[in-house]
Amino acid sequence: MKFNDSFTKKSVDALAKLIISTMPKKHFTAQSDADNFMLTGNEKFSSVPGEKWSCGFGKATYTPSDYESKTYYIAGYDSNNPVKGVLDDLYARAVYLDDYRVDGGVVFCALDCVGMSRKDINDIRRLVLESGRLGKVKSINIASTHTHAGVDTQGLWGEKIYKCGKDKAFMENLKKTAAQAIVTAYENRKDGSLFMGCTPVEDMQADVRTPVTYDKNLTRFRFSPDDNSGDIYIVNFASHAELLGTTSLISADFPAYLIKEIEENIPGSNVVFFNGAIGGMISAKEIKKVYRDSIDCEAYMKDFGRQLGKITLAVSNEIKLSPILNIKSKGITVPGDNTVLILARYLKVLNNDIGRTGKRSKACIFSEVGYMELGNKDVAVFLVPGELFPELYNGEFLTEKDSANHRKASYKAVLSDMTDCRHKFVIGLCNDELGYIVAENDFLLNEALPYINKATDDMDRDHYEETNSTGPETGGIILNETQKLIESALN
Repeated sequence: MKFNDSFTKKSVDALAKLIISTMPKKHFTAQSDADNFMLTGNEKFSSVPGEKWSCGFGKATYTPSDYESKTYYIAGYDSNNPVKGVLDDLYARAVYLDDYRVDGGVVFCALDCVGMSRKDINDIRRLVLESGRLGKVKSINIASTHTHAGVDTQGLWGEKIYKCGKDKAFMENLKKTAAQAIVTAYENRKDGSLFMGCTPVEDMQADVRTPVTYDKNLTRFRFSPDDNSGDIYIVNFASHAELLGTTSLISADFPAYLIKEIEENIPGSNVVFFNGAIGGMISAKEIKKVYRDSIDCEAYMKDFGRQLGKITLAVSNEIKLSPILNIKSKGITVPGDNTVLILARYLKVLNNDIGRTGKRSKACIFSEVGYMELGNKDVAVFLVPGELFPELYNGEFLTEKDSANHRKASYKAVLSDMTDCRHKFVIGLCNDELGYIVAENDFLLNEALPYINKATDDMDRDHYEETNSTGPETGGIILNETQKLIESALN
């Protein structure tokens, strides 16, 4: 390390400690308050089935209609990219699922946005619970589809790096819209049967950072109501929704066209899409051409979504799930090592719930993890608050020789090892967006300007993702806390 680099790093660290220790109390949240609207679900999981499945669907759009007279910012690529038009609408889509046991139902809602802080998600939960329009509910979960062509919902893509890009009125409407979609899903519930199937998707994904590993499976749930009024599809697939590139048009990206393909071919159907473990970075096969703008991005994005819709419809290995739904969530504390994110919180660009540790000189971020099982050990679902590197799910880490830090990954267990369910997958960006969740043996920071400039390792690989992460310990904390959660529910 050069002297100037060392001096710069020490200066950055000293500035961070000064900011954290002098930040006004109003910037910090007690963990009990941060967890206030998180419903914890089942204390213990049960294998006793309920009477039958009940499911409902609700949706509502929150696309701003006044984008020609008011400035909104596109989130996902460059900052200061004002909206200039609408390609397709942004939606909140929700499903309510209940197994008719005494502990109540579960809500899952997908928002067409790049990501949402847990604080904003808790505002939606509060609106839902205070409406008094839901019956007994044991878990409310809200995930982002991670479109890079939605309106800024995090604050990081405004006119200036130090100015929040979120629009207050837009965010308030988004939250009300999401709450209404959730209530509508509950009110539209019907009795019926729930089926699950999956299929490998070949030659459509890419991983642009080693190790090249990702979940190729597309997982499909289909709820068939007894009155034949229209099936509800829940689809999970892992890919960044960034196929429009640096557009100025509002769009939900490929998930919108996956949904259109299904709903147009199955009259009366409704669809909700949830993204998977997309850190690392998992995207579409031709993503490098999208980055270079060397293809027709709009046509490619639409075709990609339509192809996935066709693949979803072609799933043929469905199994019928017994009406057993177990779910449990818990709050976690993540060290706020990324001084840039903490500074952004100080400037009110971000609004994550944070606390202070280490004699008030270090920050921590309050988040949550969750775990769900469906059927008789048929399906396991990990609810992860960010963009998980797939190796933290499947264990396919870089070797000591090939990792940036030249050491082996040393986790007790990865997510896939924590359950004996027959099928398992991740819902990413669920109930929070902590950014990239990177394996610690390949986590590398720029020595002079950590979390500001990306690092380059001795194999000439760049480490951009670390600049958009909370720190090297986040992955281990998520794994450890999820394991504790599962053990507490099953033992």
